[in-house]
Amino acid sequence: MKALYLTGMALFLMAVCTTRPGSAAEPVRGKVVLDLKECVRKALDSAPELGEAQADITLTASKLEEAKAYRYPQIEIVGLTGPVPQARGNQVSSSDSINQTDRWTWFSRADATITQPLYTFGKIAESMKAAGHGIEVDRARKEQRRNEIAVKVKEYYYGILLARELKEVLLEVREDLVKAREKAVKLLDQGSPNVEELDLYKLDTFEGEVDKYLEEAKKGEALALTALAARIGLPAEAELEIAGDRLVPEQAPLPGLDAYLESSRDKRPEYRQIKEGLQARESLVKAARAAWYPDIFLAGYLSAAYAEKRDRVTNPWVPDQFNHLWGGVALGLKWKLDFGITGAKVAGERAQYDRLVHTRAFAETNIPLQIRRFHLDLNEAQRSMEAARNAYSNAKKWAVAAIANFDFGIGPAKEIFDSLQEYAKMRAAYFQSIYNYNLALANLDYAVGEAPL
Repeated sequence: MKALYLTGMALFLMAVCTTRPGSAAEPVRGKVVLDLKECVRKALDSAPELGEAQADITLTASKLEEAKAYRYPQIEIVGLTGPVPQARGNQVSSSDSINQTDRWTWFSRADATITQPLYTFGKIAESMKAAGHGIEVDRARKEQRRNEIAVKVKEYYYGILLARELKEVLLEVREDLVKAREKAVKLLDQGSPNVEELDLYKLDTFEGEVDKYLEEAKKGEALALTALAARIGLPAEAELEIAGDRLVPEQAPLPGLDAYLESSRDKRPEYRQIKEGLQARESLVKAARAAWYPDIFLAGYLSAAYAEKRDRVTNPWVPDQFNHLWGGVALGLKWKLDFGITGAKVAGERAQYDRLVHTRAFAETNIPLQIRRFHLDLNEAQRSMEAARNAYSNAKKWAVAAIANFDFGIGPAKEIFDSLQEYAKMRAAYFQSIYNYNLALANLDYAVGEAPL
């Protein structure tokens, strides 16, 4: 028996199911029966990638809250307590000396400074804008991961159905071979000139090869089921069964290529990531440039200190650091000047912005190319389904006629081999085309940016 496409398809199924992402789930007992939508929903609920994406959103949201908080007053309080020499008298004459070590007392002091930013030339406002756009970038990235997970679930789901259809084809061929061998033995015993003992060897060889491919199809089905169960978060001991029993083409409206391309502009998460990312980067460039300018602020100051065995000094020209109460408000300006540091930061932010501009150009070229490729895959699979359906239908008629002629002793066994081989090959190709068609639809949904559910 030739390749029949079966070896390639079995290997394809095993390759598809090799990657099995794991995730934690609650223990499940008994058999779990799910359809495709339920599988996608469970995968999205349990996907660790989406948890990571949500953590990124939370992190960026915290940066936004931090940027907002810089608009409000900041208060700094410093408290001190410690020993200090006694001081009796006044600022003109005193019986105590600053160098005395035998007469000490304790002092307590607190200083509070409040600063209210008034104008920062965009440092705060642009940082807030950048964080806000960054949140939208992370949300779009989360949507992109959701779409990727949905495509992978569909790939596993359709792979299971394809493996089962291939099993049915192989079992059907195997049944015909068993019947043909029984008839060959009977004709050989009757001394029919159309049957040789060599034909029995050929039939046995053919049957053995079919059994081999049958085991490969079973392995592909088991791998796909295991991969799907892991992807949707079921534990290893849970038994998964899919609700679908046949691989049939998905029924969906099929707009033209231009409609897909137009729809992707509004729905594709990558476009939104780039748009929001550019706005975030532009704000970061402006925030970096604002460091060249000063910060204008309103400040308030209050200081209080008390030492029990020190007389209070009231002369405004001689402030006492250990026994006083004073405060005030002022309009302030803070300006940090450097030689090249701010310029380097601005250049770095500008480089990040320019990098994203090139990413946008790449996306605007390659996303439409991706959509066109999947659209061509869809059309090809649709035409292949029709061609393969006609081919396997005719091959089946050929096989029925060949087996009937062989039963009557007027046809050679070789016709059985050839007809069953072509039937199996074209029947398998038909189901492969359905698989390709459904997967092309799933890939088109992903390429356009359709929501998974």
